[in-house]
Amino acid sequence: MTIRIDLRPAMFGEREHVLATAPGFECSTFRFDSGVEGLRLRNERGHIVVLPFRGQQIWRATFDGRELAMRSLFDEPARSTDYLRTYGAFFLHCGVTGMGAPGPHDTHPLHGELPNAAFDRATLVIDEADGSLCIESVYRHAVAFSTDYLATARTAMRRDSALLDVSLEVHNRKRGAMDLLYLGHSNFRPIDGARLVYSAPYTPEAVRVRRSVPSHIKPQPGYAELLEALAARPEAHHRLEAGAAYDPEVVFAIDMVADAEGWAHALQVHPDGRADYAAHRPQQAPIASRWLCRTPEQDAIGLSMPATSGVEGYSAEKAHGRVVDLAGGATWRIDMRLGALTAPEAARMERHIDQCLDRA
Repeated sequence: MTIRIDLRPAMFGEREHVLATAPGFECSTFRFDSGVEGLRLRNERGHIVVLPFRGQQIWRATFDGRELAMRSLFDEPARSTDYLRTYGAFFLHCGVTGMGAPGPHDTHPLHGELPNAAFDRATLVIDEADGSLCIESVYRHAVAFSTDYLATARTAMRRDSALLDVSLEVHNRKRGAMDLLYLGHSNFRPIDGARLVYSAPYTPEAVRVRRSVPSHIKPQPGYAELLEALAARPEAHHRLEAGAAYDPEVVFAIDMVADAEGWAHALQVHPDGRADYAAHRPQQAPIASRWLCRTPEQDAIGLSMPATSGVEGYSAEKAHGRVVDLAGGATWRIDMRLGALTAPEAARMERHIDQCLDRA
């Protein structure tokens, strides 16, 4: 049996309240001190906190007793919808009419309108037969004489799994075509001594460091030399050494390779054998980015962030031909998996990745 519960902002009070339970699941609603609505979804392995009306961000993800999300300046989402004034989520949808750092001729905000968009409605879906719990949020972006699309975001979890199925559909409501840009921005917490394993050749040609510096970044001394070293030997970042500063950030573009089922995989393997995990379908989003930031205030890694384009802003990406032309009435979709693996699961996945790349 499938149960659907329509959510309304009035259902989110200052005190956390259990909204629904099902075998292996519990769902509760609350409101952060900032006023932002929070939805906590629990299963047998842990819980996540989703912002159902704020971009459907996954604010926190806690599985097997550990927090997966980045360390940031923000303990909770702020009232502001400015990207950098409320930045600290585990996962954000970015796009759609713009993405990345805006260039001198761009008018879109950093990473577009989607990350902190005020979603119009949200529904909790409990599928007892399938053993899944899903939050579905819908957002309409309409600008007269310009754009009219409907975005449907879904985050689903299963009873005994620490993996999340995350998807987004964008439906062009106009008769004419629209330009679409997208980035699935994950923010895992880096672990000292961890190894990075992923389904791409470990070469400078396939793992390319970004040399340009966006306007919101203030480079530290030695930053240019760090980029030069990583450009020559990208594998130098594969082990996260304690005290190694990626300040303020390093971004890679990676040519990910799909397996026989169409998925590309990335791991952060912890010293104890457990791992963080991210996967996507390159056929849906052909460009993958890795974002690494290790500073005293912020500590984050986007293991493999699927995208339709680079992160140089709309005008630059349009000039490079890296913008999706979505026909009138058509729908674009992306599917991702994010979460944590046990040590045996991580070992199996690492072997699978190496086999896909013919690595010994």
